[in-house]
Amino acid sequence: MVDTTRRTFILSGIGLAGSCLLPRALWAAGIGSGPAGKSLLPAHGGESPVAPREQWLLDFDWRFAFGNGDDPTKDFGYGFGQGDFSKTGDFKIATTDFDAAGWRALDLPHDWAVELPPVHDDTGDDDTRLTSHGYKPLGRRYPATSVGWYRRTFEIPASDRGRRIWIEFDGAMRDIVLFVNGCFIGRHDDGYTPFRFDLTDFLNYGGSNVVALRVDASFGDGWFYEGAGIYRHVWLTKMDPVHLGRWESVVRSAVEGDAASLELAGIVENESGHAVQASLEWSITDASGRVIAQATTPAQAVASGASTDCRTTAHIDAPQLWSPDEPHLYTALVKLVVDGATRDAEQFPFGIRTASFDPDRGFFLNGKPLKIQGTCNHQDHAGVGAALPDRLQSFRVGVLQGMGCNAVRTSHNMPTPEWVAACDRMGMMMMCETRHMSSSPSGMQQLETMVKRYRNSPSVILWSIGNEEWRLQKGALEQQGERIGAAMVERCHELDPTRVVSAAVNGNNEQGVSDALDVIGFNYNLKYPDVFHREHPKRAVYGSETSSAIATRGEYATDPKKNTVNSYDGVVEWGETPEQWWSFYGTRDWLAGGFAWTGFDYRGEPTPYGWPSVSSQFGIVDLCGFPKDYYYYYKAWWTKAPSLHVFPHWNWQGREGQEIAVWVYSNLDEVELLLNGKSLGIQQVPRFGHVQWKVAYAPGAIEARGRRDGRTVLVERRETTGAARKLRLTADRPEIDADGQDVAMITVDVLDEHGRPVPTANNKIAFRISGAGKLIGVGNGDPNCHESDKEPRRSLFNGLAQVIVQSATDAGSIRIEAVEESPAAEALTPASLTIATKRAAPRRVVA
Repeated sequence: MVDTTRRTFILSGIGLAGSCLLPRALWAAGIGSGPAGKSLLPAHGGESPVAPREQWLLDFDWRFAFGNGDDPTKDFGYGFGQGDFSKTGDFKIATTDFDAAGWRALDLPHDWAVELPPVHDDTGDDDTRLTSHGYKPLGRRYPATSVGWYRRTFEIPASDRGRRIWIEFDGAMRDIVLFVNGCFIGRHDDGYTPFRFDLTDFLNYGGSNVVALRVDASFGDGWFYEGAGIYRHVWLTKMDPVHLGRWESVVRSAVEGDAASLELAGIVENESGHAVQASLEWSITDASGRVIAQATTPAQAVASGASTDCRTTAHIDAPQLWSPDEPHLYTALVKLVVDGATRDAEQFPFGIRTASFDPDRGFFLNGKPLKIQGTCNHQDHAGVGAALPDRLQSFRVGVLQGMGCNAVRTSHNMPTPEWVAACDRMGMMMMCETRHMSSSPSGMQQLETMVKRYRNSPSVILWSIGNEEWRLQKGALEQQGERIGAAMVERCHELDPTRVVSAAVNGNNEQGVSDALDVIGFNYNLKYPDVFHREHPKRAVYGSETSSAIATRGEYATDPKKNTVNSYDGVVEWGETPEQWWSFYGTRDWLAGGFAWTGFDYRGEPTPYGWPSVSSQFGIVDLCGFPKDYYYYYKAWWTKAPSLHVFPHWNWQGREGQEIAVWVYSNLDEVELLLNGKSLGIQQVPRFGHVQWKVAYAPGAIEARGRRDGRTVLVERRETTGAARKLRLTADRPEIDADGQDVAMITVDVLDEHGRPVPTANNKIAFRISGAGKLIGVGNGDPNCHESDKEPRRSLFNGLAQVIVQSATDAGSIRIEAVEESPAAEALTPASLTIATKRAAPRRVVA
């Protein structure tokens, strides 16, 4: 246990990628690469099942129907006579006698909220309106769309008798009640933490079984879009009665010169009817599969119904350290052995690294200074809401890495495991944040689950116990805030003595919860950090939430009538532009860096406008991941490679002779701007700044020429295009896995007769998907668009739209066809694209 009475800022950190998750199914590999050739493998943490444990994916072949939060006659009789739980086995929905023929067939993950049309409801105050959740009709005032039922049948072989069998949910939003074979099993009422139920005594061995869940999304956890339904994976896990504790296998590393020592710990749980002598056998392999370390714990007695902590150590010579540039991973295999027989096992990848925060010199990774170039992110995406396919997690990490982002903050909740695994594998650091700042049993359970599950991940560099809890920071609840914060920090230290603990504080950090924190995070308020550092020179500081710049992709004028924000310098009153916040954090060595609000646009919190806006405009990229112009500011100053970006587009018909603001983001020495071949002058690029001109519009082209040491390095043009003439489809990958879950991201744009993209096109496009796949979502990044995310049609927004297609389980090909829907004049030339689907590795899927 950590000595929680001390305050330390230089802490070495360990890292195990993918965490100590229960072994997953065999997921296929090899689906392309991202920035710097980093792997974009499916984001399941790299785990594989290790005998005798089995874990089966339970995502396919569910049935769904809306219930009702107000009328039991529309909720399949649930609660009609208060007798639902009176007798074990009487709940008919979860029996084979129930007729679910009218229920909709679907696969998980599933978010029904994204399917609902927005509702303009501005009644009540900010806490009761639908604004924050993107105007989706959820809550007690919308009983017909706030409750959903899920149902599935599955087989259990007779040979499984005697094993422990669990159903495990990675997450559901929000309050669930579970029934199996007519029996009430349990409840869960937190939308972000995983949960599981032991079904061993309730199963029909050698026959059919029925599981049914009632999911009630009437109450939310956050003030932002959260979705509704079973939006993460479901698993069926089978294990021996003598097994490893859940998320209790831990590897902690310490780098000592040219070697690393490993502390290996695990817990053995004995649910059998007699005592056993158990030991743990550890094996460490490198990326090539070569065994480089082994260790075994002494055999220990474990009484029936008890558990035992088992520990040992190992040593690795010349370890390859995990970092954003080189995310090296090892694999740990731990076997539970009783009387020479393996009774349970799990396998997971891990990384070795050190991480520290210094009050004078900022953040250090592996002993070298590294600025945190981070973004805050919610978990939803265009087309799919909160139910992201695993591959989409890797896609989003790759988008952020493209602008030089090296860290993400999970705002404001425990993240999905595939998001963490993608960060581990691709080299993205993480500030991992719990949802509720509370030392209540529920709040501590959420915190403990998060820390246990992800304490083995190399990407996690600090824990966050909360966000902007004003009442616990000052005023009437300030003393309670001190006690709550201290209890949460102490528990983090107990579970993980290798990482520091922080919180995102929108204030001066002089009281309340801040007293207990290891490192101090400031949200906005650039007036505070310098003063705090001067008065508290021994406390490390970083920006937990910064910027809040706003922009509408492809728009260059702020127009409240259109709910648009210009792409030059839009910012909310409490925030800073990218240049303002990074000029502050990037020029002070003692500041560790910070996290900009936000990387991606997200549903809900429409800012700065309300209806008809349904999503935020804070993103550096839009809801689809299409970059806004700000993206290239960060690329210029967060990457080392030469960078040059000129904007806006040059389609300003009707504004001939009027001045247009032309900006250039670049990290080169100087930039020359030309209009139709005529130089408009050369400007020196200020550090962490930009250059700009006022240009009288004339059709043709603007051209930016970036120079370093007097030599032209990069040239970028914006040309006046002709009218839109033909559609184009472009996929992020030409081939995906035929596993029923892999996805391809399709960009839709239109070209003029010379093949140039038309940046102002807003045509409505219809899609047809055929072959070995299906459409699962569409989007365009328009914060004011109310078109369906699920129908096979979408309007372009400022030249772009996105289609997400998902593979079937049979190898073949997916054909995507696009045509203009109801053209006003001459229709655009259609486009088509074929994605190959390759046979994937064997999947462990429940029938």
